[in-house]
Amino acid sequence: MIGRLTGTLAEKNPPQLLVDVNGVGYEVDVPMSSFYNLPALGERVTLLTHFVVREDAQVLFGFLTHEERSTFRQLVKISGVGPRTALSILSGLSVAELAQAVSLQETGRLVKVPGIGKKTAERLLLELKGKLGDALTAPAAVQGDAQADILQALVALGYSDREAAAALKALPKEVGVSEGIKLALKALAR
Repeated sequence: MIGRLTGTLAEKNPPQLLVDVNGVGYEVDVPMSSFYNLPALGERVTLLTHFVVREDAQVLFGFLTHEERSTFRQLVKISGVGPRTALSILSGLSVAELAQAVSLQETGRLVKVPGIGKKTAERLLLELKGKLGDALTAPAAVQGDAQADILQALVALGYSDREAAAALKALPKEVGVSEGIKLALKALAR
């Protein structure tokens, strides 16, 4: 129904936005991953949307990337996972982190997300196995073994998934595992 909105960002109250599109204000719920990357108030924004109609409400969910929207749609297809839970998952994990958790079958990463228990995490891992490849962009899907090893090492050392992923982004693309871990640790120590 409503696939995309382009307008002026009028209000930001996490996780909800108000987007003014030619005088009509649309309330849009966004995951925190999109929220943190929004432009300033009064600037133009384009959001890909997913419209949910229920008996008691009509809710518009917005995303800055195709990958987030595609992953959201995969999540809401799973029994017991509604739009709010899917939004919570995408607020707690990036699409790449979720895909990695699914490929490595890590329930521990999913239960860290508020509202996700052990059984739901196990169901998510089972249902999403092999389905998130379409949601990933080529660079994230082709993330090298070295980068995956560096990420796992940083998480094993006690850094959060977000901190480890941020440190990983700052590394040169073709860095080796041991050198990458050293550079990431230096960056995280600052």
